[in-house]
Amino acid sequence: MPQAQIQELLQDEQFQGFLEKMVADTVARFVQVNELRAKELSLIERVVRVEEELKSLREIEAARFEAMEKRFEALQREMNARFEAMEKRFEALQREMNARFEAMEKRFEALQREMNARFEAMEKRLEALQREMNARFEALQREMNARFVSVERRLTFTQWMMGIGFTFLALLITLSNFLLR
Repeated sequence: MPQAQIQELLQDEQFQGFLEKMVADTVARFVQVNELRAKELSLIERVVRVEEELKSLREIEAARFEAMEKRFEALQREMNARFEAMEKRFEALQREMNARFEAMEKRFEALQREMNARFEAMEKRLEALQREMNARFEALQREMNARFVSVERRLTFTQWMMGIGFTFLALLITLSNFLLR
């Protein structure tokens, strides 16, 4: 088309109105389609960002869980070491207590032997004392028996003497009565 015809066509108001309407419709459609695309792109971009954020959170979470697991393992090792140390201390304490109890038992056995020896010595001393006391009591008994025998002889002698003396007196009285009468 020639240039003049294009100029004339562009100056026509009806054509200008039609062209403006077409351009407005085309721009509106273009904007509408691009808005949908922009929304889609915006949504896709957001989904991608959310997925990246989720991936980042998963990585952080995995790192935290791994760090916690390492801390728990370290804590477990430390607790195991402490429990082993406590167990060793208890074993040492048990050995020490056993040694002390054995020493006490030996001391009690020695004390028991010493007490038995002292009781046996005391028993021998008591037996010796008992024999000595029995000997003294028997000697005293013999001495008392000898005294009683001696006293009994004297009493018997005195009784006989009195009997003979009274008999002699009775005889003298009787004789004096016969002779003096």
